Amino acid sequence: MPTDLTERLDRLLPQTQCGQCGYDGCRPYADAMAHGEADIDRCPPGGDAGARALAKLLGVPAKPYDRSRGAHKAAQVAVVVEADCIGCTKCIQACPVDAIVGASKRMHAVIEPLCTGCELCVPACPVDCIVMVAA
Repeated sequence: MPTDLTERLDRLLPQTQCGQCGYDGCRPYADAMAHGEADIDRCPPGGDAGARALAKLLGVPAKPYDRSRGAHKAAQVAVVVEADCIGCTKCIQACPVDAIVGASKRMHAVIEPLCTGCELCVPACPVDCIVMVAA
């Protein structure tokens, strides 16, 4: 039963893989909810609407998402400022969905359709050449 429930919960999550929920991605968070180990309010990217959808599926009372975990934002994607990129590969290592391509000491680029907007690449960049823009 938890496997099917995990799958259904995972489909409701935004798939940002950002870790703001305290888990290593959306699937582990869904699994924890399915096993009664996590509450429905831990996903800032899903916002209040996401928390309501999770509550409905689990048959528990709805509540707003926990704002202490981060702000709910409109969809966004990362963009590398090409002139500033030094090719360190730290952003590639930080990206949970492999949306950044490039080689060592070469400029990197974000594959926009793959980017979930998780922002994990931003703090990883030592030269601050990654900016988030509206999707």
